Amino acid sequence: MDLKEKIRNVQDFPKPGIGFKDITTLLKDKDAFKEMVDIMADNLKDLDVDVIVGPEARGFLTGAPVAYAVGAGFVPIRKPGKLPAETESYEYELEYGTDKIEIHKDAIEKGQKVAIIDDLLATGGTMEAAVKLIEKLGGEVVSIQFLIELEFLNGREKFDGYNVESIIKY
Repeated sequence: MDLKEKIRNVQDFPKPGIGFKDITTLLKDKDAFKEMVDIMADNLKDLDVDVIVGPEARGFLTGAPVAYAVGAGFVPIRKPGKLPAETESYEYELEYGTDKIEIHKDAIEKGQKVAIIDDLLATGGTMEAAVKLIEKLGGEVVSIQFLIELEFLNGREKFDGYNVESIIKY
């Protein structure tokens, strides 16, 4: 199945000039959704992953079912103020300003093998922040996976030395 055909392109969302890759059309197709999960789970089969981390919010939709498929735990990374217990945060640069993400301080144990799964690799800023948070907590990032990669934005360059996979490339 060509999963790329299951992605809806929405022009000028969320602002003029942006071509938004809408994954909801893939998620609602049970066969496409299953194939996405199966591909990502297969990429992890020999890595002995303890925990899958999914950044808010579409990382929840892609990462949680993969965690279930490989028998790993699932940990969310959220925007500030969304997690109820003590957190570790990381602030990172955006094109215009900064952003911040958080993870529970007890979410990753030292030495755990972690895979991070998200829907889209664009410039890589959020994922780079996620990697730094996981490593700060003592986790070993053994895989970084995306459903979609926007190759023209060169986000992959931030992850030299990491195992990076993407299913659909634009």
